Amino acid sequence: MHVYTQDVSAAPREPKARPPIVGADSRGMSERERAVRGFRDGVDTKLLAALAEPARLAILEFLFLKGPSDVTAIAGPQTQERSVVSRHLRLLLAAGLVRVRQDGRRRVFELDGQGLLGRLDAMVSGARRIVMICCPPAGPTS
Repeated sequence: MHVYTQDVSAAPREPKARPPIVGADSRGMSERERAVRGFRDGVDTKLLAALAEPARLAILEFLFLKGPSDVTAIAGPQTQERSVVSRHLRLLLAAGLVRVRQDGRRRVFELDGQGLLGRLDAMVSGARRIVMICCPPAGPTS
């Protein structure tokens, strides 16, 4: 059987402009201000929004346990209708948490584990930079 693979991911959207930080011009910014800006710019709101919905977490859990599946299989144990599960899958796809491939007439969804880890690592790295500058570990107390 021939498996046709097609990149059907949504075109990336331009990120929304965030209001400027005080002293938005990077010249003359303190190290602390640069760290705050870097952390703020590194927060992956699309990823966090995708993970914040219990129904999407249930879909991810299903894919972790069962592996690549089509929307009919994924929707089976879910409490939502198939059309709602399809919308959740599109959001997870746009957030880079799942991939999809065409298998005949079926679209098969699977986790993008490396994509998830890369996005989480980027956010943690940004958080580490700002914590080291703004919130150093407390010294010993007497």
